[in-house]
Amino acid sequence: MFDPKKLLDDLLGSKIPGTESTVRDKASQATQLAKDNPIATGAIVAVLLGTSAGRSVTGAALKVGGLATVAGLAYKAYQNYKSGAEPSAEPGSAQPEILPPADPSFDPAAAPQGEDEFALSIIRAMIAAARADGHIDDEERARIADRLRLSGIGEDAEQFLLRELERPVDMDAIVASAVTEAQRVELYTASRLTIAPDSRAERGYLDLLAGRLKLPDALVDHVEATVSAANAPLPPVS
Repeated sequence: MFDPKKLLDDLLGSKIPGTESTVRDKASQATQLAKDNPIATGAIVAVLLGTSAGRSVTGAALKVGGLATVAGLAYKAYQNYKSGAEPSAEPGSAQPEILPPADPSFDPAAAPQGEDEFALSIIRAMIAAARADGHIDDEERARIADRLRLSGIGEDAEQFLLRELERPVDMDAIVASAVTEAQRVELYTASRLTIAPDSRAERGYLDLLAGRLKLPDALVDHVEATVSAANAPLPPVS
């Protein structure tokens, strides 16, 4: 069985424990070994699913791990929303510092359903968001399988991701997997981290998700601002 928290680290391009490497770095190395099957830039979720995001969280977020990144960004947005501040951020500027949430409800270790189970919920939400434009067909799934093998994330994790890609997106299950207000904010934050909503389908999916999670518009605006500040374009892999 794979480690859900490690897989989430991989999806967000976080540091591999004990090294200075990221999964994004490994993807770059694989590209050099397989010129006929190049791997895209960006966090592994963009590599695998070909989303328009093509970006990764940068700076401090890369050092704390995927689950902590999602929790930290969600809490930052929630904190700003509660303070009554105006949401404002330029992409790649004034990056928010990722700190352990002072509110214990945002602590991943305190998840009522268990930390691993909530990490799986976040991963499923990210995959659903990445599929929002509906572009994944049988040919693309085959390419994804090839990229997964090159990524080195492990056979169990590969099979899990491929199974998730085969299943219809279940919005009811995604929404039901958040059992607290904090988790609803975290699921939306993870989904917004996955895609830059450049198409109507992507924007529509995020709007639908926010509505189903019963998130106030002002809070959604703060998540948007916080994620935009944490994201930065990545240079192409040469």
